[in-house]
Amino acid sequence: MVDPLPPVWAALGGDPAELDRLTVTGPPAVLRSALAVTAAGAAAVGASLLAATAGTGVPVGLDTRQLAVALRSERYLRRDGTSPGSPFDPLSAFHRTRDGWLRLHANYPWHREAALRVLGCTEAEAPAAIAERGAVELETAVHEAGGVAAAVRTEQEWREAAGPPPPLVESRVLGDAPPRPAPGRRPRVLDLTRVIAGPVATRTLAAHGADVLRLDRPDRPEIPMQAWDTLPGKRSALLDLRADGGVLEELLAGADVVVGGYRPGALDPFGLSPEALAERHPGLVVVTLSAWGHRGRWGTRRGFDSLVQAACGIALTEGTPQAPGALPAQVLDHATGYLAAAAALLGLRRQRADGGTHHVRLALAGTARWLQDLPTGPATEAPEVDPGPHLTDITAPDGRLTLATPPGSVAGVPLAWPGPPPAYGVAEPAWL
Repeated sequence: MVDPLPPVWAALGGDPAELDRLTVTGPPAVLRSALAVTAAGAAAVGASLLAATAGTGVPVGLDTRQLAVALRSERYLRRDGTSPGSPFDPLSAFHRTRDGWLRLHANYPWHREAALRVLGCTEAEAPAAIAERGAVELETAVHEAGGVAAAVRTEQEWREAAGPPPPLVESRVLGDAPPRPAPGRRPRVLDLTRVIAGPVATRTLAAHGADVLRLDRPDRPEIPMQAWDTLPGKRSALLDLRADGGVLEELLAGADVVVGGYRPGALDPFGLSPEALAERHPGLVVVTLSAWGHRGRWGTRRGFDSLVQAACGIALTEGTPQAPGALPAQVLDHATGYLAAAAALLGLRRQRADGGTHHVRLALAGTARWLQDLPTGPATEAPEVDPGPHLTDITAPDGRLTLATPPGSVAGVPLAWPGPPPAYGVAEPAWL
């Protein structure tokens, strides 16, 4: 099978001479799928390992068995030895419509309320109400109400509805800025992300030594298990950007990297568009992630991994004649996150060498198209992976957390989560 890493590394702007430093071991397929999920995950994580050590000549390694656990890290989370359960709300599922299927996402209360407002019914009555309406009609209505939904489409139907997909990685230099010298401290990453893709990117940066500070709105709490899974090595603070007293500007002045994971334009009113950041803080590295990309009418829509799978044809590829299906891991989220970490690390390296304000865009829809285009071999039974060797226990304020270890090794030494332990919203919004 063709190795997807070289073109991915090229898209990130990596030096092809670095590729020989990565060794991948383990079974070639550890997640059963009609698509090349293991190869895609290995390429994304491999790129992050190479980017973190670029220019050092140090060998890096990745075992696909550890990769299988890392790409499903949320499934292995335990608190005091007990699973916190699924984060998926009962409404977050495939629902039959009058003319096909709809995927809803209702894990956050405000999205759940929007869906039920559109349906005009209770949760128990929702399947019947959905069955009476058209999939695209409901998709549009839920979006306009502030919710999240996607009609299940074929790959061809998706391309007709959305137009050309975003590229896997899109890089640009927003303006002139002198190179910033290495500051004699850890790189500072301002984390303006939530859910999975962005937090995976920033926890990966923390695993490679960055000082990561995540900010969240006080009135939009994160789902606890997602916070526990994605906060190791980071500090987490609550800050209302509508009345922050200048705190955000102080944080930006001290940051090296800003990672944003909201809809394109959602943070612009707070002066956080890439162009505004380049003007006020030249020399930043800005990485933005979204569900659908920034172009066209889909660019303004909310979205999650499961919704992108439904819209772009993956759900039908992974399903049966009776119902749509899903990938064996939320690989659109995880792969996009590792690629975003690689983009941030390489962007920081380029800025220190050449100057400029660097902006890199990624989108789950771009990752989906990349995955769909990867060559696949005949479907084979994936071996059962023992997660035990790839889990670690961390003592946190909320209890003893069992987490997947960060995937990979550097110079033969396995990566490990640095401190602090996950603790949502307790840090001061300030740099160390």
